[in-house]
Amino acid sequence: MNDQPQQVGRPRRSSKRILEEAAAELFLEQTYARTTVDDIAQRAGVSRNTFFNYFGSKSDVLWVDFDETIERLSVELEASGPANPVMDAVGDAIVRVAASHPDDRVPWALTQVDLMGTRDDLEASGLRRFMKQAEVIRLFLSSRTAVDDGLQPQAVAFAVLGAAAAAAGVWASAGIGRRPLADYVAEAVDPVCAGFAARR
Repeated sequence: MNDQPQQVGRPRRSSKRILEEAAAELFLEQTYARTTVDDIAQRAGVSRNTFFNYFGSKSDVLWVDFDETIERLSVELEASGPANPVMDAVGDAIVRVAASHPDDRVPWALTQVDLMGTRDDLEASGLRRFMKQAEVIRLFLSSRTAVDDGLQPQAVAFAVLGAAAAAAGVWASAGIGRRPLADYVAEAVDPVCAGFAARR
């Protein structure tokens, strides 16, 4: 007779992807609100502590793909040479970031928002990410422009990120016929950057 305790959940492989998949299954089965971190860890076959090695909160599971992508923004901005006009640098950096996102990794938290019941938490956690990246752009603009009254760099940052966010939303909902994310982002961000550039 086997006296060994049976393992609950999946084999003990701990990674963001395993946790993300476990969370997606549970959110679809019982909604986001009714799913706990303990539920996700058990389904993934890992400990609660392992979950928090990868994520700061339950809502961070909603952003696995986009977090890996948007963290590239500061690197792309820094790679822009000083001879590149500042608004071109901002627009090009955002499009390059979008181009780095795998076209087959459409965040399920965006496409299944109603089934999972993630809307409120998605918006709240999305705002935190928006503000963080807006500060990255604001600091870049402040370092590259002679005039920093606090308003224009902030306005530019919010406007271009708002355009990029709108593009990502359209891309996510476009279905199997969707084009690459970078195409949507370029179409949304380019006129915003051109408008601000014309005012300089």
